[in-house]
Amino acid sequence: SGTDEHGLKIQQAAAAAGTAPAELCERVSGLFRQALTQAGVAYTDFTRTSEPRHQRAVRHFWGALRDGGMLYKGSYEGWYCTPEESFLPESQLAEGTDAQGRPCKVSLETGHEVHWTKEENYMFRLSAFRDPLQNWLRDNPRAIFPDPFYQCVLRWLDEDLPDLSVSRERNRLQWGIPVPSDPTQTIYVWVDALVNYLSVVGYPESHGAWWPAVHHVVGKDILKFHALYWPALLLAAGLEPPERILVHSHWTVRGQKMSKSLGNVVDPSVCVGQYGVDGFRYFLLRQGVPERDCDYYDEKVVKLVNSELADALGGLLNRSTASSINPSNTYPRFSEPCFPKVLDSREARGTGRACAEDYKLVAAVASLPAQVDSYFEGFQIYKALECIAQCVRQTNGFFQRHRPWKLDRRDAAEQLWLDTILHVTLECLRVYGTLLQPVVPHTADKLLSRLAVGPGERDLCGLTFLARYDGKPCPFEGRQLGPDTGILFHRLGKLETMKKRKQEAQVPDKQL
Repeated sequence: SGTDEHGLKIQQAAAAAGTAPAELCERVSGLFRQALTQAGVAYTDFTRTSEPRHQRAVRHFWGALRDGGMLYKGSYEGWYCTPEESFLPESQLAEGTDAQGRPCKVSLETGHEVHWTKEENYMFRLSAFRDPLQNWLRDNPRAIFPDPFYQCVLRWLDEDLPDLSVSRERNRLQWGIPVPSDPTQTIYVWVDALVNYLSVVGYPESHGAWWPAVHHVVGKDILKFHALYWPALLLAAGLEPPERILVHSHWTVRGQKMSKSLGNVVDPSVCVGQYGVDGFRYFLLRQGVPERDCDYYDEKVVKLVNSELADALGGLLNRSTASSINPSNTYPRFSEPCFPKVLDSREARGTGRACAEDYKLVAAVASLPAQVDSYFEGFQIYKALECIAQCVRQTNGFFQRHRPWKLDRRDAAEQLWLDTILHVTLECLRVYGTLLQPVVPHTADKLLSRLAVGPGERDLCGLTFLARYDGKPCPFEGRQLGPDTGILFHRLGKLETMKKRKQEAQVPDKQL
């Protein structure tokens, strides 16, 4: 992760704030680091485009383009959108009004004002890469995912692909990397920023250990830069395009686009304070569908998180580990006669105490790790969480169906069945806790610790479910459970209380 720090909009924002661009970037970059830490997001490297290692990589990349004959100097004019740092064609413009209410041209996508700009720049021969880009995409149909975005890029390639302006006059843009051997020009911010993917893995010397087996995760609004310009620039510099470009859509608020003028911008730091890190992460990952915009509002978060984390998952753990039902506080033993293995759940009738629904549960949870792994790899986290939530519901049904609290512990046969019900339930919970670690790390750790699952027993690769059902030993059977640390996930309170908390947590704009 990291921050792209150059460009005209940064230069203008710094001037408006009465500070130097470097100072502004230092402060804002720190806010991004803080936000990632607050959200429980780990990273192997936090890179900044103002760093010397990156600037060195950009100069080398520019040299590769120049030496390959891919750059030429030419006059360029068109409508320029400073916030998007991009020239826009007439087809992407609309009529609007400026801050003083005067008519002006604006970006159709963002509503930002555009200005007619004419200057002499270095141009990149993008038009020469139409066929190579089409061939790359046809040979790699999953290079851009989800599919609607892949199809979108193919449609763009059916249109004209004009050469790209890749520098700006330095007298207009000083905050950026100068063009090597031409101090009158500044390298275009997007060329600078995209090379970040290379500089962070050691370009130009040691990037080969990673490149091109890399995946980019980008918002749909910057798809053209990543799926057209970037692969073309890489091919021009003698490198392969990235293995995959994973694209996500945006969040709306009650059906409307987030906008400062509407006052509906959601502050993630406030949300973390309201719902907790795990609650907010769970909602975003459970509801975020990459291929389409998803809608956010407070009531939706409260309902989902209370239902699935607090009630379904937390309630199941509390009920199955309660001292009244498991006074010895151990991982109970599994009884094969009570829950005999069958090849077909219909064979279970008349044997043991398990019913057909119980066998369906076991089959569903046994297949869950591979299913979740596949969805995670495929950038469909919401589908993985949907599968887990469905299995949690099934497990609650299993527990409720057999009412272990009604069984007579003094009867040996009843005790065996009680222990088996608890064993199956805890095994299910252990699987859910393991699979949920990337999504709700604190809650998953609390759950696994309660089940006495050690740090070395939490990997996906070694995850086995209900080993005793298959006649194999279970390392957890008979183990003392971990300490009871109380409710797994506290239910979120009433919205009025949370709104009050939200107002108290908000930081005045002047401090941002």
